[in-house]
Amino acid sequence: MRRYKIGAHTKTDLKVHLVWVSKYRKRVLTGQVAIRARDILRQTAIEHEVDIITGKVAVDHVHMFVAYRPTQNISKIMQWLKGISSRILLSEFPHLRKQFWGRHFWARGYLAVSSGNITDEMIHEYIESQ
Repeated sequence: MRRYKIGAHTKTDLKVHLVWVSKYRKRVLTGQVAIRARDILRQTAIEHEVDIITGKVAVDHVHMFVAYRPTQNISKIMQWLKGISSRILLSEFPHLRKQFWGRHFWARGYLAVSSGNITDEMIHEYIESQ
């Protein structure tokens, strides 16, 4: 069943698959660090009204499939997720500060792929038929 986000004058279904990696692709997201990273990401998403549909913390990267409001943008969502989690993880796990000097836990950049129930070709055909 499709769950739309309803606004005063809008109905949206915006979803994106996000992937980002640890700096130097170090395999540090294990044990308590992985559990804490997962909890921080969940809490950050709740605080910023981003719905996590599914997610996975792997040893050197994170996958998240999220739904967001039209007033939010993907770069800001990533700034929240990466920035807040980096700051907290580096402060709570001293051994990480030695591996990631310079206050950066995550590598620069991320992958964002939008999701939907129709293809680009279907949109093109619809517009052409108007």
